[in-house]
Amino acid sequence: MGAMSPIAPTTHLLYLHGFRSSPMSMKAQKMAQWVQQGHPQVHWWCPQLPPSPQAAMDLVCQGTLDWPKAQTVVIGSSLGGFYAQCYAAATGCRAVLLNPAVQPARDLAHHVGWQQAWHDPSESFYFQPDYVDQLTRLQITAQATRPETFAIVAKGDEVLSWEEMVSHLPQARIKLLEGSDHALSDFDEHRSDILDFLNLA
Repeated sequence: MGAMSPIAPTTHLLYLHGFRSSPMSMKAQKMAQWVQQGHPQVHWWCPQLPPSPQAAMDLVCQGTLDWPKAQTVVIGSSLGGFYAQCYAAATGCRAVLLNPAVQPARDLAHHVGWQQAWHDPSESFYFQPDYVDQLTRLQITAQATRPETFAIVAKGDEVLSWEEMVSHLPQARIKLLEGSDHALSDFDEHRSDILDFLNLA
């Protein structure tokens, strides 16, 4: 059996934020800063995702059509972690998941209706019943294949079940935190582990 080929340095980095969140999230801002400071040549994209899951995936796939997938890594937090699983399964790129949603159709069925944007309370959107159906359909994509994945999962997550996250990621390399929270308020402590996995160019 031959030696494994070395992982290509990451030249393109996609960050997908969570439900009601935005590119202004703490983790997205910190990641952008880490990339800019140490690896300014890396192509960084953190789009504002539309409320419709299918529209979000279409936006991301269209926006990365010409990206070299072997040198692309997707990072996703919460609902963005679910989208990241879908994207990685569709493209074969590697993924970093931060307290990822693994059953979003079930969890967000309770959130149909008007929602306030987390970082700008003056912004709101209507989460439609059809969006739950879209998540159900995307669930199949998310489980299709499992490219190399690094997940940070907090037992202290007050929104999602850490046991469920772990059980849905059987082949992932998981950093399981005894405490922390859904937002990963201790995000700085995971910088070196994330950057090591990313292998930025």
